[in-house]
This record gives sequence, C-alpha cells and structure tokens, in this order.
Amino acid sequence: MSRRHLIALLALAGTAALVTACTSGGSSPATSTAPLASSSALASSGSLSPSTSGSPSSSAPVVVQRSLLSGRVGMKDGRVLVVKLDNTPYAEPHAGIEDADVVYIEQVEGGLTRMAAVFSTEIPKKIGPIRSARIADIDLFAQYGKVAFAYSGAQHRLRPVIAAANLFNVSGDVGPAGYFRDPSRPAPYNFFGVGPELLARAPHAAHAKDVGFRFSTTPPPGGLKVSSATVRWPAAKAVFVWNPATQRWLLTMDGIKAISDGKRMGGTTVVVQYVRMYDSGYGDRHGGITPMSVTIGSGSALVLRNGKAYAARWSRASKTSGTIWTTSTGARLPFAPGQVWVLLVNRTTHATLTR
Repeated sequence: MSRRHLIALLALAGTAALVTACTSGGSSPATSTAPLASSSALASSGSLSPSTSGSPSSSAPVVVQRSLLSGRVGMKDGRVLVVKLDNTPYAEPHAGIEDADVVYIEQVEGGLTRMAAVFSTEIPKKIGPIRSARIADIDLFAQYGKVAFAYSGAQHRLRPVIAAANLFNVSGDVGPAGYFRDPSRPAPYNFFGVGPELLARAPHAAHAKDVGFRFSTTPPPGGLKVSSATVRWPAAKAVFVWNPATQRWLLTMDGIKAISDGKRMGGTTVVVQYVRMYDSGYGDRHGGITPMSVTIGSGSALVLRNGKAYAARWSRASKTSGTIWTTSTGARLPFAPGQVWVLLVNRTTHATLTR
C-alpha cells in the first residue's frame, strides 16, 4: 500500500519542520525532526527586480517588461481594482478571478473566509459573486495606493471608516453602476460586477506599483519538496496541490475544486502569511466576531513555488509601505511569475505539508 508523509510546519520561519511518517499497514508511527531548508542569498539584483531580469552578459542587463504585481512578462500594469468576493461553496463557480494578479483569502465571522482579488493587468467583464467589506481591508490594501474598491456592502459602523479611508469607494452602497444580479443564482450569491465599469467610476485610481513582490523564473536554493499544502481557519479549509503540468498550485476549497471561468483556480506562488488576529469590534448583528488581521509589522510565512515550500519572514513598516518577503537568512525571496495567492492565517495556526 502507498506511504504518505505529513509535515506540520512550525510557526516561526527557520525553525524545524515536524515530519510524521504514517504507514497504512497498521504499524505505529515513527517521528523525526528535519529542518525546512532555508534559502541562501540570491544572486544578482536583476533576478529580484519586479520588472527586469539579467542578460547573458553580466555587464549589460536587458530590461524585461514584467507586471509589478504578478511578474508576468509582457503584461502592462494599469489602474488597480480590488474586489471582495464570497468564498463559500455557494459561490462556486466564480467569475473573473482567473484574470486577477493577486488573490487574498482572509478570515471573517464564524471562522469562514472571504477572498479579495486585485486586478491591474487585465480587468474582466464579469467578477463575482461580490460580497461585503471588512475593517482589515483598509490596512491591507493601503499598500497598493488609492485603489478602486468594489464590494456589496458593509457593517453600518464601518461605512464612515471606509468613507474616510484612502481608497475610491465604488461599492454597491454608493451606487449601482457596474453591478448586476445573475438570475441563475440565489441571493446573496448573485451579485456581480462589470470590471471596466467599476474601474471607470474611479478614473484616478492608483496605478500598480511595487508592493514588495520580487519575481524570478529560477527558484531560490533550498526549500522542501512537497505535493500539497493544507491551510485551516476555524470553519474553512484550503488545500493547494502542486500540478507539474501547469506549474500551478490548484485550489480545493472546503472539499470543492475551486473554479473560475471554467478553469481551476490556483497560483504559481502561494503565500501563507501568519498574522496576529483580534476582535475588531465590528461584529455582525448576530454577535459574530469580525477578526482584525494585522498586516503591518512582521511575522513568519510559508512560500510555495515550483513544487517546494520555503520558510520565510514578512515585514511591513507602515500602512503605505509594501510587504517585504525574505528567507530565514534575510535575503529577498522571489516569487514565481504568475498569479500570487496570499492567505492571511492566525499565527497560532500552522499549515500542513504533504510530501
């Protein structure tokens, strides 16, 4: 029978990973510890640049047009549109997420999660289902500049906070332009947006800028070869499985294969960002606690790319600063070019890796 290897990653980057070997033949499990390999300093700054790469000649670098947010070659960055999305089984299938440069998953009331998609290089005509905003969104997306922020509604005490925030509110709360109901779906999972129309409501929305991501087609040295990663919230579970054929981590959310526009959702790079969470005070009318995910400061992280897992650190100096991702040695950790997923997870929780 087959042998399965489950690895639980400890909270702090650079510490040991607990490796548990489980044999189906009924024998007692044996445990041992092994370090999650840290990466050495990366070579040239050209390989780290969000928009350039090194040339065959060491003396004459060749400029390569890359998206600042996804590292994809030949993609032109534009104004930024952020859209809040449902992330329960009722939301499937999604629309528009395939075109996002960055996708976030964040915890909300009841231990469930929501998604937020960041669009710049491509703005899809149909995005959704769109859901409500949360207090953590304001700090999280401030690093992108004054973006167009699309959502379906917000807790009444949160509305003036959003109105005062450094973003362009293009939500359904302030006007119907760019939104429609899909008659084939039940409410509230039938609220969708037309991307270009939503962005048109914020003609001065910020253009994509450097938010701390670095990209390289060459994986950093070290890392632990894994086949999948499982991340849990109190009432939700995401499993990302490495697919060598597409060079992507494919998402299964709460036991359902996540689909957008007829394609499996997933990223070339998946980041598990361990953050401090506390009761924000902006709970729902049923007494549900809305957690605040603290994305300013520093902490540990797990970066998945090219079939490997890397222990990492994140740091962000201020609300307007980008987030810096480094190895346990302090070197910048580059992502694989392509769609980036960032999962905001309570720092008391640990992802589980399968070899």
